[in-house]
Amino acid sequence: MSQVLQRLYASAPTNDLPIHSLELQATSFGVIRICSGFDDVTAGIEGGEMVAFEACALGVSLPERSVKGRQDLQFQLDNITGQSLEVVETAFEAGEKVKVIYRVYTASYLDEPGERPLEMTAVSVKANALRVNVVASFNDLVNAAWPTDRYTPDFAPGLKYFS
Repeated sequence: MSQVLQRLYASAPTNDLPIHSLELQATSFGVIRICSGFDDVTAGIEGGEMVAFEACALGVSLPERSVKGRQDLQFQLDNITGQSLEVVETAFEAGEKVKVIYRVYTASYLDEPGERPLEMTAVSVKANALRVNVVASFNDLVNAAWPTDRYTPDFAPGLKYFS
C-alpha cells in the first residue's frame, strides 16, 4: 500500500477521498473503465499510461483477506445505460471471459494506484433495468483438482473396462 493511501486511511482527511475504479476487458467490447464518484478521472495504470475512467454510481464489496479457497469481489453499477447492460450481458452469455481489474486511487494522487491491482474473472452477472450486479473471483487454487487432466472413458477409452 502506498504512503499516500496509508495516510488517507489513517487520518481520514475531509479533502481527500479514495477513488475506486474498475476496468472490464473482453474481446467483444474491448475495455470499459469506470470509477466511483461524480467526476470523470484521468489516472495512471501500471505501465505508466494515463487513461480516462468514466464516473459511475459504483458500489464495491472487496474480498476478505483470508485463506478460504474462493474469494469474490462483488460490485454493483447503478443507473447504467441500456448499452452498457447489453454489452456486459452479451459477453457473459456468449461464454466469453470478462476480466475485471480493481484499482484504488486517492483524489490527491492519481499518477498510480494506491495498492497493487486485483485481477479477477467475472463469474456471474445479474441485471435489471436499473443496475448490474457482477461477481468476480480469483482462481480457486485451494479447491482445484489435481492433476488437472481428468482420466475419464472419453479421454482414455480403456478405462471403461475397469470397474
